[in-house]
Formats: sequence, structure tokens, C-alpha cells
Amino acid sequence: MAEFWAEWGALAYVAAALWAFFEGETFVLVAAAAGAATGLVDPWILIVSVWLGSFAGDQTWFTLGKKFGPSALRRFPRAEARVARAGALLERYGALFVLSFRFLYGIRNVASAACGIAGMDHRRFAVLNFIAAGIWACSFTAAGWFLGALLGPERLLWVLGGTAVTIIAVLLIRRFIRRPRLAPGV
Repeated sequence: MAEFWAEWGALAYVAAALWAFFEGETFVLVAAAAGAATGLVDPWILIVSVWLGSFAGDQTWFTLGKKFGPSALRRFPRAEARVARAGALLERYGALFVLSFRFLYGIRNVASAACGIAGMDHRRFAVLNFIAAGIWACSFTAAGWFLGALLGPERLLWVLGGTAVTIIAVLLIRRFIRRPRLAPGV
């Protein structure tokens, strides 16, 4: 990650914003940790770039949800249950849900669209989304920064490598377990 910042310079922050547009917790944690360990990443610029990227991404999904709503869900039936769950959380918790959905695993990608589908006011969502994106950017950058400072460059590489291997192993195991098995003789 540090080499990426060394080679790309300011464009690395643009890449961070684009990554945060879609999903970015891991990227932000790793970039901040690498920055703390190497000094190549400015945490303040990283915060601003992922803040804006995350905000823009969720505004886009909100707008798409508001405009296309349930008709889009019929095209993506796997997302329907997650949107329903997000909608129920929005109805129950309101503004608190918008401020926190980035931290809830499994619904972040559909939560903004669910807010749009539910008919939430565009300005209200934009204000809450901007605040939430800032909280998210600051917290994940700070967590990564402190992790990188605590571990140092060499231990950080071992931890990141071990984490990557563990994630890949878990994904492969989950995929194997979910695979439907054929009946004997079929």
C-alpha cells in the first residue's frame, strides 16, 4: 500500500475516494496503517478524500433508490431482503439509522437505496449522510493510523498478510459449504 502512495502521489487519494464510493473500510484501514508506518499518507487528506467518496456514493445510491425504487428491486431479487431489513431499521431508528448504517455489516450497500425507496427527504438524507460519512472517514482512518503506529512497518506487513490469508480461506470455505451437493448417482 505504501508503494502505491509513493508511485501515485495525489492520485492515490483520488483512488481512495473512488474506492470509498463503493465500499472502503478495509482500504481506508490499510491505507491509514501504511501511512502511520511509513509516513507516505497524509491522514487529513485521506479523511477528506474518503469522506467525499463515501458521501457521493451513498448520495448516488439514494437517488437511484428514490428514482427507480421497487422496480429496480425486481431486477435484483437477492438485494430485496437486505433492502427490507434496512427499511425496517430506518422506520424504527430514523436519523440514527442514517448516521450508523455504514457500520452495519451486510446492509451498507443497500441502505442508501432503501432510504430513497422509503421516500426520505433528499435534503435531510444529504445532511445526515454528510455527517455520517465524516464520522466514518475519521473513525476508520484513526483506527488504521493507530494500528499502523502500534505495529510498525514490519509487523504491519505480517498482520496484513495473515489477515488476507484468513479472509481468503474463510471465503473459500463459505463458498464450498454453500455449494449444493449432487445426490449420489446423479
